[in-house]
Amino acid sequence: MPAIRLFGRKWLAASDDLVIPGLFEITFRVVWLILIALVYVRYYNHTWRCDSGGDYIRAYLNGMVVLLVVQIVVLIALVNRSAQGSITDESARRHVPPLLLLKIFLILPETVLNIFGTMWAFCGDIIVCHHEEEFSKTVIEALTLLNWTLFGLAIFGFALVFDPLGSKRYHEIQETPGGGESLRHRKATSLWQRRFRWAFCWMRSDEYGNEAFRQVAALLSDLFRSTDLVPSDVLAGCILLRVKQKKETREMRRIQMLSHDDLKYTTDVHKIFVFAPKWMNLENARHFLRLSIAAYGWPFVMYRHCVTGICRLMSQVTCCACFRTKSTIVTDDNCCLCNLAGVKDISKLREEDILFASFRNNVFELPFCIITDHKTSSIVVAVRGSISLRDIFTDLTAGSDQFEAEGLPPDTMAHKGMIEGANYIYRRLKETNILDKARSLYPEYDLILTGHSLGAGVACLLALKIKPKYPDVKVYAFATPAGLLSREAARLTESFIFTIGVGDDFIMRLGVDSAENFRTGIIQVLHASRLPKYRVLLNGCGYALFGVPPCDLESTWKKDLSSPPGRSPLLEPKEIHTITSSEEAGILTRDISQRRFSKTRLYTAGRILHIVNRKKTKTERKNGTGGPSYEMRWATAEDFMELKVMPRMLYDHLPHNVYNTLDTILREQRDDISEVTHI
Repeated sequence: MPAIRLFGRKWLAASDDLVIPGLFEITFRVVWLILIALVYVRYYNHTWRCDSGGDYIRAYLNGMVVLLVVQIVVLIALVNRSAQGSITDESARRHVPPLLLLKIFLILPETVLNIFGTMWAFCGDIIVCHHEEEFSKTVIEALTLLNWTLFGLAIFGFALVFDPLGSKRYHEIQETPGGGESLRHRKATSLWQRRFRWAFCWMRSDEYGNEAFRQVAALLSDLFRSTDLVPSDVLAGCILLRVKQKKETREMRRIQMLSHDDLKYTTDVHKIFVFAPKWMNLENARHFLRLSIAAYGWPFVMYRHCVTGICRLMSQVTCCACFRTKSTIVTDDNCCLCNLAGVKDISKLREEDILFASFRNNVFELPFCIITDHKTSSIVVAVRGSISLRDIFTDLTAGSDQFEAEGLPPDTMAHKGMIEGANYIYRRLKETNILDKARSLYPEYDLILTGHSLGAGVACLLALKIKPKYPDVKVYAFATPAGLLSREAARLTESFIFTIGVGDDFIMRLGVDSAENFRTGIIQVLHASRLPKYRVLLNGCGYALFGVPPCDLESTWKKDLSSPPGRSPLLEPKEIHTITSSEEAGILTRDISQRRFSKTRLYTAGRILHIVNRKKTKTERKNGTGGPSYEMRWATAEDFMELKVMPRMLYDHLPHNVYNTLDTILREQRDDISEVTHI
């Protein structure tokens, strides 16, 4: 890094990205040279006796030997120069662009020679030689085909690293002091919108879809705006952030041990819930999480039971349901009501207990079910989480927007996509009047909203909208996204929203603000790293398999991680010459007032219970004894404002992992009670 510049434009590759590809190509060229040399020894003298085309064969053999030697030498020099210096040490790799240009121009003679090889291998009427040798013929045919394949891959590689915004004209007009957008930013937003329309042309085109495309395009354009990062820099930055975060975790643990602070987490479930309302308990949470999972329908059944899933669904489907009278109100399901079958299989409920089910799924329009739960005497609204590309666009429409509901501060802001999702369900509830009908049938039943991930965020906002009419509403939210509500509104929800998060779940930490902090963190660790990029990427493979060794926590860095970078090659070159060092520090700061996309910081709603895996003590490891598998604490929304790069950050978000965690805690709690009773 920074992005390499060739032919007067910027590309989506850096000067230190050529080490590993170059080593692979050197290996390939050496093998190729050996095979050509064998053909040269075995066949060259026979070319003088060819009836026609002998000159082509000799030109091909001589030219390929010379060309391969030159290519190998250039590749060795290119790999050597690309491996020099740390990631931000641009001057150590100043010879890479001219070497790369030489490598690119060598494609021209290679193409000409490959035409000669094709004529020899496949055009018998042009080259006529009576001496036929199967080894030489087979080698030339294979190498010719492989060379054309590599030529096609080279074109494909150029297309991958081509930056549509790499032209100099997009860097000439910068942001104006009054806050105007640069030409580059406008072009980037327009480019992302065109990509979305082309890639997702099958999605319904309406005002909601177009608005989602526009919002997501603006977010992606702003996220790495004013930086000169390439994709490999982001990958290396994630690996370095993992090392940095583990280093900070060990330092914090050591500080806590030296200061003898009480541990925040505990395995005592009774101690955790002693001051919590009675309805906030793990037994109810596990039960309503099952109903949240049920809202995912048949895709989740197939995901969890790849082999037996069809059998499970077949026992619940209603064949030719569109021609039958249904007792349950179901909309936008297929003819056999497969989604409803998935709901019944996961929830273990009768069809009569499902009062309403909408499986309509578009941008800002989420499936949901209304269930009569006789076990807990509750009417449950279960909102489905993200499972389709349409849901992802709802998630990524993450800018803050005005959110109005009775009882909230007038300046309350919330996640725009989830506001639209909550408004959609609210309209459907008013149109069908299903909640009033259910309450009239079961007036003594509680009203519960529940959801996982996107469904949790929408359920929280929906509860705020219906709370004036149903003041006793409660919410069980699981893995709620971080960027949901402004702080004062989030505090108001702590009395009726129970949020549960597990481990290193990255969705609970994902928001516009945390993503921008993540961008800043990547730039900081790339500056602080003393290792070349290829070493970072190779170390990352080892970390994925064996974890981060303690020696790497210190040996990776060349400077203090907390200090901001100085004059940065990671910023756009035009900007480097037009801003002061204080302004540059402002670009890299974590201060929310310097953000480009959103001026309002959003937080997780509700009272948050955070559950993590418990590390066994030395005594337990020595004696081989067990002990509780998890520990927990009441967390604050501010604890989830920083993205963490952890091995389990994706797995901890999955709904079945959250369910298994709650189930394990309750099972171990019952076992402990049984042991005490037995004693």
